[in-house]
Amino acid sequence: MTPSPGTGDTKRERRDAAREKARITRETEARRRRRNKWFAQGGLVVGVLAVIGVIALVITRSLAPAGPGPLNMASDGLVLSGDGTSVSAATTDALEADAEPVASTAGTAEKPSIVVYLDYLCPYCGQFDTTNAEQLSTWVSQGDVDLEIHPLGFLDNASLGTKYSTRSANAFACVANYQPDAALDVNTALFAQQPAENTSGLTDAELVSLVEGAGADDPGIAGCITGGEFDDWVASATERALNDPLPNSDEAKVTGTPTILVNGQKYGGSLTDPTVFAQFVAEVASGASTADTSTGGTESTATPTP
Repeated sequence: MTPSPGTGDTKRERRDAAREKARITRETEARRRRRNKWFAQGGLVVGVLAVIGVIALVITRSLAPAGPGPLNMASDGLVLSGDGTSVSAATTDALEADAEPVASTAGTAEKPSIVVYLDYLCPYCGQFDTTNAEQLSTWVSQGDVDLEIHPLGFLDNASLGTKYSTRSANAFACVANYQPDAALDVNTALFAQQPAENTSGLTDAELVSLVEGAGADDPGIAGCITGGEFDDWVASATERALNDPLPNSDEAKVTGTPTILVNGQKYGGSLTDPTVFAQFVAEVASGASTADTSTGGTESTATPTP
């Protein structure tokens, strides 16, 4: 039967329709490819810009000078003195970034100066402090001696990556900055709760709790500890101690912790007998020979962190 007119497309119409469909498909695919290429190029640009931004941030931070040190530690140490009843800290301005420390006043026969370079993770430092904490506190509070404490980040490589030496030294610096008269009690507390080497040490929150328990409760201290406010200064002060001559002494540098100087003379005696240290202090003050006081090593054998 012959189809009725208008009931279907002619052969030409079907061919033209197929061509049009193919054209549309080609154009759609071309647009899709252009769009994907644009996204790929745009993503590459964004990725490159992101990498450049990260690199720029790292470079900027590495080139930025360290921030100022804490108040009252212009010598890189905190000097504690007494008036017969209580202990107070000498006040100084903050050490500006990259500035040279200002040496404290040298001790005298009438009032010896005891300078201790220490690390709060160092077990020998812990022995010295727990052995002598009571008599040091008495001497200082009665005004018999000045005590200068230099906290170092000497053993950062012995705390499983947590940098406990730096963090605990920063905690002491925070106290020196915000509530310096509590620093001696904080120093004692840090050794009373001293973690063992090759452990992670106390957390920042635990350090905050420790210093507050020792009486350092100024509102600025907690944020200073958790924010690592003086971490850069600790690194700089540690580098200076490990490389530069020690003020008011003939010592070329700190070679281990604790390094204990009495009127500039290095103590090499027992860390566990307070009478031996008391005799050394008395002999230095009187000008007597101190050549035969050594009964054992005082230095940590750990390698200092670069």
